Amino acid sequence: MLTQLLTGRLSIEYFISFIIALTLAMTIHEFAHNYIGYRMGDPNPQRTGRLTLNPLVHIYWPGWLMFIILGFGILGFAPIDWRRMPIENRRWRWLAAVAAGPLSNLLLALIIALILRIIGVGNLVEISRFVVTLLIVIVSVNVLLFVFNLLPLFPIDGWQIVWTLLPPDLAYTWDRYKEYTQYAFFGLLLLSFLPGGVIPNVFGLLIGQPVDFLTNLLLGF
Repeated sequence: MLTQLLTGRLSIEYFISFIIALTLAMTIHEFAHNYIGYRMGDPNPQRTGRLTLNPLVHIYWPGWLMFIILGFGILGFAPIDWRRMPIENRRWRWLAAVAAGPLSNLLLALIIALILRIIGVGNLVEISRFVVTLLIVIVSVNVLLFVFNLLPLFPIDGWQIVWTLLPPDLAYTWDRYKEYTQYAFFGLLLLSFLPGGVIPNVFGLLIGQPVDFLTNLLLGF
């Protein structure tokens, strides 16, 4: 069922669904970063007006257009900084703020998938095929952002999560080599654009398979 609904990836129906899902996922992700960062003691999200669900506040247009065209891009950003947080439990405050982004995407995917399971895809298809496509794409896109942002490569959230969880000495070493993880990230990204069979698509293995597995698991397909 999932494959049948999403095979027409170039259709207007899918394209509109993808734009809506991407906007929603990005907004929730960046709002979660800003809100939890503010709750953890960083005043900047409030000062810069980031405590809102208005997507125009969070969107980063160059990265947004890049994502639409190439399938990758920095959709938005959150101006939070661990150095502005109270020194007490600062590590865990920062971890909460960083992890809030991907976890919010997972939570949204769970909620939408639960709605689909309760109402039933078949019942929704009779009402509107577009609504079913939209809800499934919302689940898929949010799972994608959740998995992608767990990669331990700078500047992705996953790098910050690892940095926060490491003991101080290892965290220092991890920080020293962050540029190398950034090079690895862009290298893997470029390799993913090579024709199939030239070299294994590492991103496809690291992201594509887990995304497909989690999406199908949540939706029960």
